[in-house]
Amino acid sequence: MTTRSSDLARPYELGWIEEYPVIATDIIYEGSAVGENASGFARPLVALDKFLGFADRKADNSTGAAGDKNVRVKTRGKVVLPISGLAITANDRPPVYASDDDVFTLTATNNTLIGVVSRWISTGLAVVEFNAAWTAAP
Repeated sequence: MTTRSSDLARPYELGWIEEYPVIATDIIYEGSAVGENASGFARPLVALDKFLGFADRKADNSTGAAGDKNVRVKTRGKVVLPISGLAITANDRPPVYASDDDVFTLTATNNTLIGVVSRWISTGLAVVEFNAAWTAAP
């Protein structure tokens, strides 16, 4: 085995930010849950998409072809979300699902897993811990 004999500046990415190419003729708004379609492009999340994270800025590809623009997403962290069906008993960290880019629920059927309740705030509102890697497994 040969070891390095000089310095090598490697490119590093810090934090939990990723960029993904956006589908054609669509806009992903800041704060939207982002999903991946069957072709591997990012889009506003649709139920049963693979969850990629939350858009941290708007990506407007409304006049572009698939992949002309990228969306920046936070792939893990904690976010305050309105969640239908959420009660104070949610402190037991129930799973949270999305049925689209801005509708969150405790109902698993035909929805996308995005994270778990980290802390109940009030009826229908909680801090959600999310990690796209948790939801990427088949």
